[in-house]
Amino acid sequence: MRRRKSNSSFGVLFVFVLIVAAALYVYFSATFERNAPAITLQNSNGYWNLKKPLKVKISDASGIQSYKIVMHTKDGDKTLQYEQFLTPEKELILEVEPPRGSYTMKDKEIKLLVQAQDISKWNFLKGNLAQQSFKLKIDKKRPRVSIVSNSYKISRGGSALVVFRVEDENIDDIYILSNHNKHFKAQPFYKEGYYIALLAWPVKDSGFKATVIATDFAGNVAKSYVPLYLKNKEYRLSRITLSDKFLKGKIYELSEEFEETQGVDNKLEQFKIINEDVREKNEKLIHKITSVVPDEMISDFKIKKMYPLKNGQVVAYFGDHRKYYYKGKFVSEAYHLGLDMASHAMAPIKTQNGGKVVYADFNGLYGNMPILSHGLGLYTLYGHCSNVDVTLDEDVPPNSKIATTGKSGYAMGDHLHFGVLVQGIEVRPQEWMDKQWIKLNISDIIKNAKKIIDEQ
Repeated sequence: MRRRKSNSSFGVLFVFVLIVAAALYVYFSATFERNAPAITLQNSNGYWNLKKPLKVKISDASGIQSYKIVMHTKDGDKTLQYEQFLTPEKELILEVEPPRGSYTMKDKEIKLLVQAQDISKWNFLKGNLAQQSFKLKIDKKRPRVSIVSNSYKISRGGSALVVFRVEDENIDDIYILSNHNKHFKAQPFYKEGYYIALLAWPVKDSGFKATVIATDFAGNVAKSYVPLYLKNKEYRLSRITLSDKFLKGKIYELSEEFEETQGVDNKLEQFKIINEDVREKNEKLIHKITSVVPDEMISDFKIKKMYPLKNGQVVAYFGDHRKYYYKGKFVSEAYHLGLDMASHAMAPIKTQNGGKVVYADFNGLYGNMPILSHGLGLYTLYGHCSNVDVTLDEDVPPNSKIATTGKSGYAMGDHLHFGVLVQGIEVRPQEWMDKQWIKLNISDIIKNAKKIIDEQ
């Protein structure tokens, strides 16, 4: 009798252990995972233009058994995609095309219903089911872009101005794209929906084309070409022979300053590193600082002609393409992207236009170098200074002394390297030193644009 009771107790215990083991197996086994598939809509801001496909991502640890995508409109539901898998997928990236004829529908808003089921044995072998509903606003119209006023021409290495209008309720991005993939930022101007931007044709580029591009949240794109006459200005090509005196003097002196030339003893290699690597590093900093364009709306942009050095004589021109040789062998090359001016030692440097100091420090080959922002992405740069009289973030009034000329950095004698930049691109300072050029290409364009805007 006791034996039977013992056997019975053992049997009950055994069954209990089996049940617990089975429960633990179900609970911890990947076969019975309990997480429903994850569903995301990847390329939508809540808008759809019914042209480009939507991208839906479905993922699941155990594997996806089936999915279904349905579009709900006022006229009812329409299945866009449905699929069951013999071999489950753990991740799907689906391109959901709009149904045929949907571009003519009148709905301003639809719902996209996505359902996915995995192969898990959870839920009494039915698996985990996920459902996601996405509300999408329908926007089939492209933004309207129209050029209001612009400079008549642009020269290689020069600047131009454009004012344009963009109309769209769901605007996402507005910019001006050049044929060399430079994105120029436009600033809100005068009245709602209008924009203004300075353009620049880099001196190293053989051609120039600017196109205003406006995109909305639904992915609709509008383009408008800026009609500019192109003047392919020629610049000097200089062949410069390097002397041993120069290499053992100025270049050796500079090589002691820069980390890039530490441990390099060959004088030609030192020159090449300084002329290319150090210059590139210095210019990269300049381009970053001068690429900033304000976001706030402006109603005008007034600029006076620039002449920073009284009685200054030009000693080196903008755009000079310099090729360096040593004993008849080509060594390196560079472009001179400013205007060198000289008068007397430690001459005062003045700015005719007020601005904000965005840099006032040492910058390698440029030496002591203040940079001023004048608004609309226009900057002036003053290199090789002996002293800098302004500080970072200082607001400088017009006709202020900001520095004195010198020979800091890569300078053989006391002079000023005067640079003008538009959205990070060096442009011809001579244009901005010409009162008539400023009137025809800046002041008159703005005046004409405001007149047209007021009439609309």
